[in-house]
Amino acid sequence: MTAASGATVGSELPNITFPITSYRLVMEAGANRDFNSIHHNRGYARATGAPDAYANTLFLMGMWERAIYDWTDSTGRIVAIRGFRMSRFNTVGTTAVVSGTVTAIDADRGVVTFTISTSDSASGTVGPGEVDVVF
Repeated sequence: MTAASGATVGSELPNITFPITSYRLVMEAGANRDFNSIHHNRGYARATGAPDAYANTLFLMGMWERAIYDWTDSTGRIVAIRGFRMSRFNTVGTTAVVSGTVTAIDADRGVVTFTISTSDSASGTVGPGEVDVVF
C-alpha cells in the first residue's frame, strides 16, 4: 500500500528540506547546463542586485518533484504543474522547505491534486501552485 492509495483530501506531504549551499548550486547548474553566474558566483549575483547566489528554476521544480515522488514511492506520474512562481530568491545559506497538501482526488481518472509551495525561514519563496499526479 502506498501513500497514494490511502490519500484523502487534507493529507499532507512530509516536509522535505534542502539546504542551499554553494556546492549544491554549482552541481545543479552544471547538471542542467545553466552556467549563468548568478547561480554560482556570489559576488556576481550580489552585483546584479540579488542578495546572494540563488537556485534556478529547474532546481526548484526538482524540489517539488522530489516531494511528490517521495510520497508516492515513485508509483505516480506528474502530469501537470500550475502556479509555479518564484516570489523570492532561494539563496546560499538558507534552507528551502517544500510542503504540500492533497486538495482533490478524481478517483475515476486516478488523479490526485496537491497544493504545494516552497518556503524558507523568512517566508514563502515559490508558489503556492498545484501539481496533478496520475496513478
